Amino acid sequence: MTGNLILVLGDQLSHDLTSLRDADPGTDRILMAEVMEEGTYVAHHPKKILFILSAMRHFAGELRERGFTVDYIRLDDSDNTGTLTGELGRARERLKPDCILLCEPGEWRLLAAFRGARETWPELQLLEDDRFFCSHEAFRNWAGDRKQLRMEFFYREMRKHTRLLLDPDGGPEGGSWNLDAENRKALPDNTEVPAQPEFAEDGITQEVSRLVAEHFQNHYGTLAGFDYPVTAEQAERLWSTFLDQGMPHFGDYQDAMADHQPYLFHARIAAAMNIGLLDPRRVCLDVQAAYRAGDIPLNAAEGFIRQILGWREYVRGIYWLLMPDYADNNSLGNRRDLPAFYWTGKTRMRCMQQAIGQTLEHAYAHHIQRLMVTGNFALLAGIEPKQICDWYLAVYMDAFDWVELPNTLGMVMHADGGYLGSKPYCSSGQYIKRMSNHCQSCSYKVTEKTGEKACPFNSLYWHFLMRHREQFGTNHRMKMIYGNLDRMTDKSQKALWDWGETLLQRLDNGEAL
Repeated sequence: MTGNLILVLGDQLSHDLTSLRDADPGTDRILMAEVMEEGTYVAHHPKKILFILSAMRHFAGELRERGFTVDYIRLDDSDNTGTLTGELGRARERLKPDCILLCEPGEWRLLAAFRGARETWPELQLLEDDRFFCSHEAFRNWAGDRKQLRMEFFYREMRKHTRLLLDPDGGPEGGSWNLDAENRKALPDNTEVPAQPEFAEDGITQEVSRLVAEHFQNHYGTLAGFDYPVTAEQAERLWSTFLDQGMPHFGDYQDAMADHQPYLFHARIAAAMNIGLLDPRRVCLDVQAAYRAGDIPLNAAEGFIRQILGWREYVRGIYWLLMPDYADNNSLGNRRDLPAFYWTGKTRMRCMQQAIGQTLEHAYAHHIQRLMVTGNFALLAGIEPKQICDWYLAVYMDAFDWVELPNTLGMVMHADGGYLGSKPYCSSGQYIKRMSNHCQSCSYKVTEKTGEKACPFNSLYWHFLMRHREQFGTNHRMKMIYGNLDRMTDKSQKALWDWGETLLQRLDNGEAL
């Protein structure tokens, strides 16, 4: 062929992709491939696999409607090599294109694989993925020679750069850059939460569902009740519904948790955004416009934009700045295996039941459930970082390595020595009690610290602080916490330590707490 061969990956389903932006339907050819390696390098949730493969097939159909010839390799095609480089190699031999274009992959392992292929395929060109606010170069320049990075300072620079939520003088709307202190309200009893839009499975999704059920039957999680947008049009409907119904209360209740309420006032758009069905720039502009129209309060607008413009861009910047060595960090020396109940939800801890149960059902949990429930427990219990990172990558619909790894290894596990965050995000059961109604129905008592009836988070929290005093005792953000520990009697401290040791030994014995 005399044109370009353009490989489009499963998280690049955007018509404005750099490799597609100037593509010519008359001469260029598109390659898309479903390969076993991408579904199995960790045991991805079946709904996640279904979501991506169905979205890929729908996107291929859109490309054909625009006049492109699309070579689409299905998972069960008899000649499928099972890898993306293998399928690109087959297409290269078959078509002999002048040039192969690929927008850079979003995961280091794939980038390394394609860089390796480029050594023998000189026609392969890797293009920058500019679907983000901050380029790799811009983030490197901002990071400079700093030994520690802080999201807050990066976020302020991004606000200035994009001019999102700035007043006419260039300062932050309302006078404050960060309104996180206003975003921590517990959900009042009997609060009515918005209904989620429904997305009926069409023929394509049904066909993919049968394929996933056949080939990934041993993966944890259920396919039943799949209800996610698989096209840009559907993603827009999900987004507009949230903007209208959920966003006005997002600021107040974004940290809240409740039994049998997986979504509350959350947008559920991260997965669609991460594969290209929604544009993060447009989303942020919509939020700003809604605030300025008086439709949503400032704490909702700022809190939401901070999640996308702040954390999302920040963790991506750290990922590409520090990989591949970043993935091997384990500054706390954690070696404990991930408990089996992370894959089943079979535990007496109500908060863990709820977070893990909805994860297995929906491939979804919001950021506080991930950080302060499942993540908090993994940190306190000393779980090996790679095991919990692989779990998050496997079970969540929106998890791709560039966003999942820094969030889990750095923010959840503090395994990077404090590079990403200035202190570990850990707490006793009191935080969960304050932000949820889980404790009301729990087998354990959050008011007790030791003994068979005590909430495991309590003694494990103090055990964590005691065993890591050398690392955190001088941390200025933890001075008050260690002051509280020091005011305890020696007898109380010993009781907490001993009961924490008992719980950790039970985990080592394979018991479910």
